[in-house]
Amino acid sequence: MCGIVGYIGHREAYPVVLNGLKRLEYRGYDSAGIAIYDGSNLKFSKTKGKVADLQLKMESEINTSGTIGIGHTRWATHGVPNDVNSHPHFSNSGELVIIHNGIIENYDPLKKELIKRGYTFKSDTDTEVLVNLIEDVQKKEGVKLGKAVQIALNQTIGAYAIAVFDKKKPDEIVVARLGSPLAIGVGENEFFIASDASPFLEFTKEAIYLEDGEMAVIRTHKEIKIRKIHDDSLVDPYVQELQMNLEQIEKGGYEHFMLKEIYEQPDAIRDTFRGRMLVNEGIIRMAGVDDNIDKFLNAKRIIIVACGTSWHAGLVAEYIFEELARVPVEVEYASEFRYRNPVIDKDDVVIAISQSGETADTMAAIKMAKEQGAFVFGVCNVVGSSISRETHAGAYTHAGPEIGVASTKAFTTQITVLTLMALQLAKRKGKISTSDFHKYLVELESIPNKVTLALKSNEHIEEVAAIYKNTKNCLYLGRGFNFPVALEGALKLKEISYIHAEGYPAAEMKHGPIALIDEEMPVVVIATKKGHYEKVVSNIQEIKSRSGKIIGIVTEGDVDVRDLADHVIEVPETIEFLTPLLTTIPLQLLSYHIAVMLGKNVDQPRNLAKSVTVE
Repeated sequence: MCGIVGYIGHREAYPVVLNGLKRLEYRGYDSAGIAIYDGSNLKFSKTKGKVADLQLKMESEINTSGTIGIGHTRWATHGVPNDVNSHPHFSNSGELVIIHNGIIENYDPLKKELIKRGYTFKSDTDTEVLVNLIEDVQKKEGVKLGKAVQIALNQTIGAYAIAVFDKKKPDEIVVARLGSPLAIGVGENEFFIASDASPFLEFTKEAIYLEDGEMAVIRTHKEIKIRKIHDDSLVDPYVQELQMNLEQIEKGGYEHFMLKEIYEQPDAIRDTFRGRMLVNEGIIRMAGVDDNIDKFLNAKRIIIVACGTSWHAGLVAEYIFEELARVPVEVEYASEFRYRNPVIDKDDVVIAISQSGETADTMAAIKMAKEQGAFVFGVCNVVGSSISRETHAGAYTHAGPEIGVASTKAFTTQITVLTLMALQLAKRKGKISTSDFHKYLVELESIPNKVTLALKSNEHIEEVAAIYKNTKNCLYLGRGFNFPVALEGALKLKEISYIHAEGYPAAEMKHGPIALIDEEMPVVVIATKKGHYEKVVSNIQEIKSRSGKIIGIVTEGDVDVRDLADHVIEVPETIEFLTPLLTTIPLQLLSYHIAVMLGKNVDQPRNLAKSVTVE
């Protein structure tokens, strides 16, 4: 959701900022802009559309030289997507320029007050209000930019990550964050600013991640000064070394990031359990669980909070925790949980799941749970993210950067981490035998190779996709552990192809959805030979009798479903609670191929953002 890039140092800023914005395109956006300062002139260009459109416009209109620059990709909140509402925004004097991610909730009363004082506004954005508020503070208080930003932010309500530049202070950029991520790359007499580390990976591996409620004054040839926004106390900068590399965020010969990330899943799953699951020794080691094992052993229930694909991973985990560890689990949409005054007990364990570690609703749910005394455990992918810092303990998924907006490897690695946790807890509670525990570890270790086998159906799946690419609706059915996979499969199709799709428990088909079935309705049925196989076969027969088109996701060698379905896609056999790690693969590929055939922007689907950092 929106992207910030900035540079101050000895290099030409424009190519750094431009390429940084291209790296952040995965976050989702509808307009873009850049401002460059060359020592005397503040030059800018902004436009509705893509970064490529901005590049053409900027390079044809202005001289892009200068060693200070800021850039932004905007996902519209206040004001429609157009050139005027695009960032950067300027103060009335033209001295201050700002880029901003987030929402200033009290912008309207602030704007009315500023209008009374003679300020005028060109855009419909809350961001233009903020930059003029900062300028107003400068005039009234007679303070430098950093102090003016601090005073202004103490008058605002909402979420933000900002970078502000003042022509009168040409050697500094002021940044701040609350509820929206901001990273500072530390180079040799140069600094980089970005929503995440990907824009500056090629220049430095050292980064500072601002905490919520912190601001920094960044000056060339000087140390960074970080302060708390609300009480002005100084904070010692914590510089950490980045683990990702440039190769990880490039396409590597694949047509789209989504396809690359689908094919990365064997390695991503392996990386997620590597070092944690010692099969020969019959041990699972997870520091976040081991160090807090009493919290898990004494938990009366586990509450899982998440959004989107992470919520589906949480649903899979509910089945696994209850099956193996015999502990009650509730799975909540974080966006609903935070507003419905939930009953939370100090003996509850709350597991918060988020790929980015920045999801606004999940962050708010974490804070609520902590306030009510629960132990909060985070599962996320991005090292140094807000959720990883806000929770009491946690585990990273080690999926590597996920650039495609539609999550793929995030889903399977989240399930992997949650499975490890459930197995570890089940063993410690004595709910599974040593022999079963070892059997499960051996089978989980084999999953990456089985995912590789499932990926070999790609060409067949592409053929199936060609048949159904023009469908208007699609139904996904699954039972037990694979009901959440049906939900996830439907979400993937909706996200990237814009085809209406719904996921249902197979048994619920007769309670409404069966009315939709005719010869125009393809039905994807997850029918592995585990669990309630015979019941699912009966559901398929009911669909067939109503002329529905059936795409069966079946266990390798299946005969019964093959005789009934119009198409079958095989996955290797595995233990029932591990089947979601395999059955989701063909659904990802099916959605991908349909979207490509329809000419959709697979990696950046319309109206979507990779990380939803505002409500």
